[in-house]
Amino acid sequence: MVPTEYYLVVSAILFGLGALGVIIRRNPLVMFMSIEMMLNAANLALIAFAAQLQSIEGQVIVFFVIAVAAAEVTVGLAIIVAIFRMRVNVDVDEMSTLRW
Repeated sequence: MVPTEYYLVVSAILFGLGALGVIIRRNPLVMFMSIEMMLNAANLALIAFAAQLQSIEGQVIVFFVIAVAAAEVTVGLAIIVAIFRMRVNVDVDEMSTLRW
């Protein structure tokens, strides 16, 4: 059996890479994927703790996080694709206003 610490280390690395992607990159799609990576890192940590404690609550929370992430992907990708169609240059710093 793999120790829980290994899962937590992988989860921390994934979360750090996701946070770094949100901070450094200015492309909305890359930022969106980085946020999804951070959600998956949190899910991995929740599953690791649930397996260690042998409880089902962590897995239930992960199920709801995945459901919310799926809704976020649906709405977020629709907005990002609409912005990509309307603008030639897509930079997060330039999208501070809601005007086109």
